[in-house]
Amino acid sequence: MNALMTRQIEELFSSLGTEEKVNIISHGVALRLSDLRKRHDLAESRVRHFEEKYGVTLNALEREGLPNASDFDAHEDYIMWHHWVEVVERARARIASLEEIARQGIYVEESLRAGR
Repeated sequence: MNALMTRQIEELFSSLGTEEKVNIISHGVALRLSDLRKRHDLAESRVRHFEEKYGVTLNALEREGLPNASDFDAHEDYIMWHHWVEVVERARARIASLEEIARQGIYVEESLRAGR
């Protein structure tokens, strides 16, 4: 998205009433949380797959190092294992941030209803 379009969207959003902003944010957060949780679950299942396949956690493998006799597939798995661990960590951090926004949104929404 270019800077002009972003600014226009921000201006339009700013022109909305508080209740509408809260509703939009609440719905957006709920949808994004759903997507992130699915991605997190997929990534965790991939990490578990590698842990079961090699009988070790990635941290333990990092300490010990790949065996010298490791084949090409083991090296490829090692790279993918790192990727999925990073996906788990990023998704976990994003979920935590969005859950905090959701809690704040619920509080704001309840305050708005009380003020009617």
